[in-house]
Amino acid sequence: MKLGGYDIARPVALAPMAGITDRAFRAICRECGADYAVTEMISTRGLVYGDRKSGELMEIGDCDHPVGIQLFGGEPAHFLAAVERAVQAGADVIDINMGCPTPKIVRNGDGCALMRDAARAAAILRACTDASPVPVSVKFRKGWDDGSVNAVEFAKMAEQCGVAFITVHGRTCRQLYAPPSDWDIIARVKAAVSIPVIGNGDVTGAQAAAELVGRTGCDGVMIGRAALGNPWVFREARAALMGLAPPPPPGLGERLGTALSHLRLVVAHKGEKRGMLEARKHLAWYMKGLKRASELKKQACAVTTLKQAELLLEKAFEWNGGK
Repeated sequence: MKLGGYDIARPVALAPMAGITDRAFRAICRECGADYAVTEMISTRGLVYGDRKSGELMEIGDCDHPVGIQLFGGEPAHFLAAVERAVQAGADVIDINMGCPTPKIVRNGDGCALMRDAARAAAILRACTDASPVPVSVKFRKGWDDGSVNAVEFAKMAEQCGVAFITVHGRTCRQLYAPPSDWDIIARVKAAVSIPVIGNGDVTGAQAAAELVGRTGCDGVMIGRAALGNPWVFREARAALMGLAPPPPPGLGERLGTALSHLRLVVAHKGEKRGMLEARKHLAWYMKGLKRASELKKQACAVTTLKQAELLLEKAFEWNGGK
């Protein structure tokens, strides 16, 4: 696949997740093997009206590339202005969110609601592809609900609008994140279009990544929730797709050292007060599977300073046999 100026064979990508895939987490996932990452979704309205947070979400780092900046909204004119901002920020790909199922997003006619308004969705995609000097992609779902499964038709429309590649999540909007993702719809989409297709949904590890590619023929995989507290899933999935022996799992020192590096990046980017509040959830996720994990997670959700987090990581190291 061609991601801006980068050619990557069957990329293993980090999915955009609101409140999670910030600059720090993207950097950690790239270090652990992710080929490509996408920012948190950014409101085109917010960018047009000068919202500070929307602008901050567009900040990318030197190690981010190739990176997609994901935009959401419902007005083609807003997307035109947002695309210009995203290109100026250094985006290698402009990714359009037409799959978010969050009620407050779809109530405004954004995200997955656009799968019920193909004409407006097409107008947005054409506006973006006409305006953008970098590739435009779109991420969407199986459909709105079981009675309106239209991913194949939506994919064909996106291709006709000039989109460079698409990402398909194998659940409807109404299903949110359960039941199991329907990989058959990803296979049907892949068979229906000539542009690359990235498969998303229930890519829980290396084996699942290989199975998804094997069953659907998709050109890449996107991993979201499986990377929380486990960024090493990317190097494991990459090895599986290349037919290589699985790399060794991270040892205790690597796991906790990566957690500390992650927290330090968050604080460097956002300041200690805000950064630690936002990083608590990540610290708790890194504790999964350790001895006395429930106690460690509880304490992780109460830290307010980097020093407190460092002491907690030292405690986790001792409790789990580290010397």
